[in-house]
Amino acid sequence: MALKMSKKKIIKPKISKRAPAKVMIPVKQVEAETNIALPSSNYIEAVGRRKVATARVRLYTKPGEFYVNQKLATDYFGQVPNSKQLYTKPLTVTDTKGQFTISAQVNGSGMNAQLDAVVHGLSRALVEFDPELRVLLKQARLLTRDDRMKETRKIGMGGKARRKRQSPRR
Repeated sequence: MALKMSKKKIIKPKISKRAPAKVMIPVKQVEAETNIALPSSNYIEAVGRRKVATARVRLYTKPGEFYVNQKLATDYFGQVPNSKQLYTKPLTVTDTKGQFTISAQVNGSGMNAQLDAVVHGLSRALVEFDPELRVLLKQARLLTRDDRMKETRKIGMGGKARRKRQSPRR
């Protein structure tokens, strides 16, 4: 008969730490930059999409900055590698860099999909601005909507899209 092995019980001494007295530290109020300099002139608007991300891009004909969700695009997409080259690609392909102020409102999905949605929307807005740019943007594959989506989950599959049902037999 197998002997039961007893586990050693280790007794840890209880250490009680007293919480230090709360010290009030003045916190600087950081105001978000909501005062962006958008021209009050007419604009061209287009919608770009990727996965679940949707970008409403406005193209102003006065030269200025590139804003995404009320922030500079370099700050908004700062964590995505090579993001500046990606979101300015439609402007470099059409040789219109520095001619526009661009404002984009993006929501849904993650950073990379939002970046692709902004590029798609910017390309569409440039085509609305000048239809002759369509040939250049089409050759660079910037007008094609990437329709790959996340696969929907199936009922009874344990929460995943392609998971198999568990067999009751052993």
